Amino acid sequence: MSDTQTLTVDTAPTPTASRQKRRLGDFSTFSDALDYAAQGESGFNIYNGRGQLLEALPYRELRIQAIDTARRLIGLGLEKGDRVAIIAESDGDFARIFFGCQYAGLVPAPLPLPIAFGGRESYVATLRGMIQAAGARAVVVPDIIGSWTDEITSNLDLVFGGSPSGLMATQPTAIDLPASRPEDLSYLQFSSGSTRFPMGVAVTQKAGMANARAIARDGLHVRETGDRCVSWLPLYHDMGLVGFFLTPLTCQLSVDLLPTREFARRPHVWLDLISRNRGTIAYSPSFGYELCARRPAPATLDLSCWRIAGIGGDMIRHHILEAFAERFASVGFGSEAFVASYGMAEATLAISFAPLNTGILTDTVDLRHLETEGFARPSNDPSHALRTFVLCGKVLPEHDIEIRDPAGNILADRHIGAVYVRGPSLMRGYFGRQAETDDVLDRHGWLNTGDLGYMLNGQIVVTGRAKDLIIINGRNIWPQDLEWSAETEILSLRSRDVAVFSVETENGEDIIALVQCRATEEAGRAQLREEAASLFRRQHGVDVSVILVPPHTLPQTSSGKLTRARAKAMLLAGQFEPVTSSAA
Repeated sequence: MSDTQTLTVDTAPTPTASRQKRRLGDFSTFSDALDYAAQGESGFNIYNGRGQLLEALPYRELRIQAIDTARRLIGLGLEKGDRVAIIAESDGDFARIFFGCQYAGLVPAPLPLPIAFGGRESYVATLRGMIQAAGARAVVVPDIIGSWTDEITSNLDLVFGGSPSGLMATQPTAIDLPASRPEDLSYLQFSSGSTRFPMGVAVTQKAGMANARAIARDGLHVRETGDRCVSWLPLYHDMGLVGFFLTPLTCQLSVDLLPTREFARRPHVWLDLISRNRGTIAYSPSFGYELCARRPAPATLDLSCWRIAGIGGDMIRHHILEAFAERFASVGFGSEAFVASYGMAEATLAISFAPLNTGILTDTVDLRHLETEGFARPSNDPSHALRTFVLCGKVLPEHDIEIRDPAGNILADRHIGAVYVRGPSLMRGYFGRQAETDDVLDRHGWLNTGDLGYMLNGQIVVTGRAKDLIIINGRNIWPQDLEWSAETEILSLRSRDVAVFSVETENGEDIIALVQCRATEEAGRAQLREEAASLFRRQHGVDVSVILVPPHTLPQTSSGKLTRARAKAMLLAGQFEPVTSSAA
């Protein structure tokens, strides 16, 4: 059923109480986890963008339907270990097919809907690249983009390419389903592609379950009774797939799912569902909280039930969270519910969690000292340029984290270096990409995350991506510092309106800022250029070439992150149109 329909189903969502003993991810495989959850009352609940219930899917029914789907997939001629690409709409069909793959010994590869791509042609090309990288033998395309199926699947070697209903119309096999082992691949998680073409992260049953168990037991402290999840996060991204699809099922929690593509238009539907269904666990990147705080909210909200308001998926903007907490304090939201975390698909999802019930903890440092000395010297001196970072907690049990210098030496607290992690949640590697795997994963099991950061009293502080770092005259400049300054100080700008990067010239490196502009008159555009350039000189001591681009043109990854690498490539390829008019 499409979420554009306005009719609700004649049933209620699955209850919060599963009415069975809570188990926190202590299973060998995800199919074992569903077998156990099916003995209770909880399940997935699919809502449309207006918050109307479209389908209540108890885990007991999902198990039956997933096993039937598994038989249909095998009936197509698919064999154990084959990959099945699923363009991931947040609906019951995705759940049935994903878990059908788990029971059939197949490897699902959730792929993105066309939310964060520059157009149909670009999206289809990216999607086909992912399908080919996965070596998928079947592709399932949801009805919402069903008319694109031929473009997506043409000339690919597939046994099936079509809709969920088309898959369900195929003939099921009568043979026994294969047994899954902890060492088998569970799924491929395509990286968000912020600095490169997305690659398939290969996650085993054992690694996926280790992360789900650590998230539930050590990060979220899932309770024996009362917890319920509410999410708008995409199921093709690790935070949505692992955090709010797989982990809740392994803990027998009910989940209320909203369509990602509707969130930006109606962000308060998320809050309304939390209020209405008494949700206790919900996550978002910073921009999601910002969207909610910027829109008017119904006075009937009651957010006192929300005990874990998680933040992840991007660099955390503490001032946005402060604004959200102030905005919704009157309807019961407590800032102590905020939980910062750090993770990535290469570690299945989570690496660290901040302590619960403490809210956001920050560290303010001297920015110039950070840039020139690589040391986070604490400072509150208003005469200095300052930068405030969010502490993202201690590494999960059974995992390790280290900050290293270029020679591989472990650094002490407050010294900036490369972030390395190790533990049972790490990926097997990038699927079919051994050279790229060897670049980041060493023989001792350590993963180079590609992030820079420092340790502080046992907690990790992430300062940015190593590939994004701009080096000018011996200074290490983080582009988000410039981006956030502009978006905070210039009233006409919003989050994700600015992309900063450097380009090589004959004279060295120049800093470029692409700024989304809504001004209709040349005077307004000229003022924005000068205001931004002046701000960068005044606050950061650097000359920046400010280039205005139309609204909604800066590229984002499938998870909603700004992708500076793609923005730079688009600029160099001449793909940005001149600013001639405004858009909302």
